[in-house]
Amino acid sequence: MIPFQYVKPSKQKAAIDTVNKDQTAMFIAGGTNLIDLMKRGVLNPERLVDINKLPLRKIEKEKNNVRIGALALNSTVSEDKLILEKHPLLAQALNAGASAQLRNMATVGGNLMQQVRCPYFYDTAMPCNKREPGTGCSALEGYNRMHAIFGHSDKCIAVNPSDMNVALVALDAVVLVSGPKGDRKIPFQDFHRLPGDMPHIHTNLHKGELITAVDIPENPYTKNVHYLKVRDRNSYAFALVSVAAALDLNGSTIKSARLAMGGVAHKPWRLSEAEQFLAGKPATEATFQQAAEIAMRGAKAFEHNQFKLKLGPNTLVQALKNAAAAV
Repeated sequence: MIPFQYVKPSKQKAAIDTVNKDQTAMFIAGGTNLIDLMKRGVLNPERLVDINKLPLRKIEKEKNNVRIGALALNSTVSEDKLILEKHPLLAQALNAGASAQLRNMATVGGNLMQQVRCPYFYDTAMPCNKREPGTGCSALEGYNRMHAIFGHSDKCIAVNPSDMNVALVALDAVVLVSGPKGDRKIPFQDFHRLPGDMPHIHTNLHKGELITAVDIPENPYTKNVHYLKVRDRNSYAFALVSVAAALDLNGSTIKSARLAMGGVAHKPWRLSEAEQFLAGKPATEATFQQAAEIAMRGAKAFEHNQFKLKLGPNTLVQALKNAAAAV
């Protein structure tokens, strides 16, 4: 780890100005991912701007949405009565992530920003386009068991590791940011980027912009929801495949659905075509199987993750069955 300066401003503008004016500066909150990356030499900021003094921890009801401050802890959000009442899918996803100790430190804003967990990205001795553009992607011909089956390019096949992000994209969340040019809102589906030719740019944030909150609009998905995460062990493991499933039912008929997958792409993967198919259909296993076939269109696996082509639809069907049966 290289030497770095540390500042802890008490005003939001001061924090933004500091990062905007210093090309090497980065925001830090819980630090559960950033510090690991610094220890390994993957990221080397010369200045850390600690934002924990900023008033960004509230979880509150707005007119037509719930607003979650960027510094709200993952554990706090997952246990909040408003979240449990209005958006239980998010609570389930958060509780599936990492360990209790990490959830007690990790923030919502930091969770949005966490980097891929590809071993070649973390190993500075190996070529990695995400870490050093133009050097190559070691995972393409390497050990790629955990890697993407959707949205990848020949530059990068790593996946977004967050469970929270999968639920938020399914719930049509919006990210609120503040920067040198003012405030703006980014639909969650547009917040993270696919790798394309520039995998080193993993979000659509501009230089100096700070995540201040996440808004989740009112929706009917308060009961029939399920977050299913398939992983190698029950705790502190990233998803091989995960599914966020939410249904609005009228008896046994699906009025509408929200679906997203994790562990399969460089960004949380929304399944819009499968959602559209489910609307108006009976909530049966046969229907869910058809939706899964639609969801997997365009999937392409590599040498070591071929199993995801079967695990993906099976996980989706089971998540939908669990959501339909939720009481």
